[in-house]
Amino acid sequence: MFENLSEKLERSFKILKGQGKITEINVAETLKDVRRALLDADVNYKVAKNFTDTVKAKAIGQNVINAVKPQELMVKIVHDELAQLMGGETAQVNLSGNPTVILMSGLQGSGKTTFSGKLAKKFKSEKGKRPLLVACDVYRPAAIEQLKVLAQQIDVPVYTEEGNKNPVEIARNAIEHAKRNHLDLVIVDTAGRLAVDEQMMDEIEAIKKAIKPQETLFVVDSMTGQDAVNTAKEFNDRLDFDGVVLTKLDGDTRGGAALSIRTVVTKPIKFVGTGEKMDALDFFHPSRMADRILGMGDIVSLVEKAQQQFDEKKARELQRKIAKNEFNFNDFLGQIQQIKKMGNLKDLAAMIPGVGKALKDVEIDDNAFKGIEAIISSMTEKERVNPSIINGSRRRRIAAGSGTSLQEVNRLLTQFEQTRKVMKAATSMKNPMQMMRQMRRR
Repeated sequence: MFENLSEKLERSFKILKGQGKITEINVAETLKDVRRALLDADVNYKVAKNFTDTVKAKAIGQNVINAVKPQELMVKIVHDELAQLMGGETAQVNLSGNPTVILMSGLQGSGKTTFSGKLAKKFKSEKGKRPLLVACDVYRPAAIEQLKVLAQQIDVPVYTEEGNKNPVEIARNAIEHAKRNHLDLVIVDTAGRLAVDEQMMDEIEAIKKAIKPQETLFVVDSMTGQDAVNTAKEFNDRLDFDGVVLTKLDGDTRGGAALSIRTVVTKPIKFVGTGEKMDALDFFHPSRMADRILGMGDIVSLVEKAQQQFDEKKARELQRKIAKNEFNFNDFLGQIQQIKKMGNLKDLAAMIPGVGKALKDVEIDDNAFKGIEAIISSMTEKERVNPSIINGSRRRRIAAGSGTSLQEVNRLLTQFEQTRKVMKAATSMKNPMQMMRQMRRR
């Protein structure tokens, strides 16, 4: 995501490298490059021009203090303006109403149905909501089946009326059903439509008027670039939606939609879809996205993802076991599973400043832990709890059972033992420097 734009912006800032101060000449040269990078990323021309004009006005005449180089100051100005361009503040979702009603709109193939499932899962797990998914795409039976499959995965009920071809009635009846069954969040999935399809646009307007949703979201495939922005404008003119959802931001997208859409439709981006898994959905944070575009990582989001998988009681128990040198392969496997739940490994690495750039051309397979999991699964319970009993014959049996080599089993056992020593040292010493000295002696 934004990989090419990040590289081009980095090259643009190098024009100021070694310069003693920001002048009209060197800033004009830098911003000409920045504008070109934005246009290459499929940003709306008018948006790109206004953006660079604003940055230029803020940059020229800035006093560069001794501790800050012109290049660094320009990065700061561009960062702040990028965040502002994408909305400035993180947009809130209106969860008032009993039940809260959220209406989906968007083009065919934009990812509305999948997003509906992801949103239900997110609010169920993070906000304690009791969601109901509503199938209002009466034209495509596969859409109803898809919603049922997704709902089963996340253990959420679905409301359908198989014989009814009136989506307005279905949506209205679904809300009554939710009230009777004490469900406090209704997510209405509608048929994909073309902006030029007058009949379908009339239909979704009628649904909105009938159910009066707290939120109407426009779901758009970010890989359609500038076309996504134009379509969003046409939908907004008819629906006056509350926010935008950008799907498929993990794909080969140039990022133009994310950078243009807020300015063109004056509605905030509220969510971004970052993968196919049901938990690959994030609230949209303009400042954090600006960090990532400029290669600064996104530590805050990484910590939040970790906290979602964090179990305080288990953590205390784990700390006790580490301190007593009782950390075993069951605990190790549990930690791997928690990391996997956080999402795509390369995306997680990219949130660490500097790492994303270093791993640009490196393929990180989401199955990177597969071999380790297979080896641990081939151990007996006794071997997992007490790895010291794993002798040569046991190692050969584990390798054969896991479909790995003896060398891989040996490597894992060695790494595990080293990890145990480091973790025990970390918990037993309050002074980090003391720990480092102790490690060097080994």
